[in-house]
Amino acid sequence: MTSAQPAQSERIDTDVVLIGGGIMSATLGAYLKRLQPQWDIQLFERLDAPGLESSDPWNNAGTGHAALCELNYTPAAKDGSVSPDKAISINEQFQITRQFLSYFVDNKLIGDPKSFINPVPHMSFVWGADHSAYLKTRYDALKPQPLFDTIEFTQDRDQIGQWAPLMVAGRDAGQEIAASRVAGGTDVDFGSLTRQLTEYLKNDGATLHFRHDVTNLSRTSSGAGGSGSGGTGGWEVTVKDLETGKTKHVSARFVFIGAGGGALHLLQKSGIPEGKGFGGFPISGQFLRCTDPAIVDQHLAKAYGQASVGAPPMSVPHLDTRYVGGKRSLLFGPYAGFSTKYLKKGSYLDLPGSVRANNIYPMLAVGAQNLGLVKYLVSEVLKSRSAKDDTLRTFFPEADGANWELITAGQRVQVMKKDAKKGGILQFGTELITAGDGSIAALLGASPGASTAAPIMIELLKRCFPAQFAGWEDKLREIVPSYGQKLNDNPDLLAEVTARTNASLKLA
Repeated sequence: MTSAQPAQSERIDTDVVLIGGGIMSATLGAYLKRLQPQWDIQLFERLDAPGLESSDPWNNAGTGHAALCELNYTPAAKDGSVSPDKAISINEQFQITRQFLSYFVDNKLIGDPKSFINPVPHMSFVWGADHSAYLKTRYDALKPQPLFDTIEFTQDRDQIGQWAPLMVAGRDAGQEIAASRVAGGTDVDFGSLTRQLTEYLKNDGATLHFRHDVTNLSRTSSGAGGSGSGGTGGWEVTVKDLETGKTKHVSARFVFIGAGGGALHLLQKSGIPEGKGFGGFPISGQFLRCTDPAIVDQHLAKAYGQASVGAPPMSVPHLDTRYVGGKRSLLFGPYAGFSTKYLKKGSYLDLPGSVRANNIYPMLAVGAQNLGLVKYLVSEVLKSRSAKDDTLRTFFPEADGANWELITAGQRVQVMKKDAKKGGILQFGTELITAGDGSIAALLGASPGASTAAPIMIELLKRCFPAQFAGWEDKLREIVPSYGQKLNDNPDLLAEVTARTNASLKLA
C-alpha cells in the first residue's frame, strides 16, 4: 500500500477485469481462459451471485434467439416482400453459440446441458387475412435457406391445434389464423448457464468478487495501451467492497464493461472518445407465469406473434414453454412499462444521471422521433390486470387469469446514439464499443442479447487483441468449428455442426 492510498484499501494487479457477473462477462472470461490460460482474470459483480439481473431466467424469455419465430427480424417491405437476410444473420450467430456450448459440455467444463438448454419448438402465430398473407410470404422467403429448411407453415386449424392446443381451443371458428413452426428451437436458462461458466472460471483460477461495486475507471499514469495493443499502460478500476466498505484499486491491462444496464455509466466514466454520444432508453416489463401442470403440459412451444403498433421489438407478445430449475412452466408477455432505472436493482436516477453534453441532443432527437413508442409505453403502464388477462386470451382463448401470476422481468436499456441525418436514433440491437487501443470495451443494448454472447465476444477478441488474435484462431476453430464460415452457404458443414451440437446438448 502506498502512502497516497487510504488506510482501508487494497491494490490488485491483473491482466483482465470483467465488470458484471452476467452471461457476457462469463462468456468472454471462458474464451480467454481457453485462449490465454496464464492470464489473471478478476470479475466484479455488485450483487450476491452471478446471473441475477438480465441473465436471470425470470428476467428474460429464455428464447434461444435464432430468428426461427421472431417476426421483427423479417419485416415486410413497402411492396410486401420479405428479406431473409437479417434472419440468416441472427441464426448464424446462434449457431456459433450452440457450438461454443457444445465445446464446454464435451470437455466437461460445464454440467448437464439439460440444466440450461432444452428443445422447444419455435412458432410464429398470427390472425387476420393480412397477417396470414405476410406469414406465408415470410415462410416462402425462409424455406429455401439451408438454415431454415425445416420450417413448416399452415393455415389449417387442426394442424395448428396439434402444434399448440391451447392456442386453438375456444377460438372463434371464423377467425383466420396461420402459423409457422421449426421443431428444432430451444429454451435457454441463461442464469444457470452463467453460473456454470463463472464456476468454471473460478475453478480455472479466475477470482470472482461478489457484492463489489465498480465506482470509477481511469487511465493509468503509465499511458494508454491494453493487453491487446501491446502497450504498457491500462486502467485503474476503483471498486467498493459492499460487505466491508473497503476500497480496492485494481490495475488492469484490459477491462470489459459487461454490466448490462449499468454499462453506460461506467463507459461514460472511462472518458474514451468512442463512448461519447451514446444514451440509454430503459424499458421495463412484466410477464404472466403459470406453473399448473394441467395447463403447462398442453403447450410445448415458444409462440411469437406480431408486435402492437408502436411497440419495441422486445415487446412482441409470446406464449412460451420454460424450463427453469428442472421444472416446466408457461410464460406470457411481455407487458412493457417504463422506469428510469437501468437495472432491475438499480436507481431511479440512472436515466437522468446518464445525460451528458455529448448525448443530450441524440436523446432528445430520439424522443421526438418515437412518440408512438412513448404512447405505447404509457398505455402499457396504465393497463389493468384484467386487461393483461384479455391480452393473454388473444393467444390462449380459454385462459383463466386466476391460474397466472404476474412477475416483474428485467430492465432493457435500448441504445440511443448519434446519427448524421436524424440527430439521434434508437437502436434495438446490441452495440459493442471498443477503445482505439483495445484496452477497454463495453457492451450496450439488449435483444437478441444473451443468445449472441458467443459471436459478440469473438468480435471483441478480434478488435481488442489484434496482436494475439491470429495465434488464437486454431483454438477458436476447436471451440467453434464453423468459425470464419457461413453455415447457410455450406449445407454439408451445417448438417455436420447440427448433428454434433444436437448430440452434445441433448437436443435430438
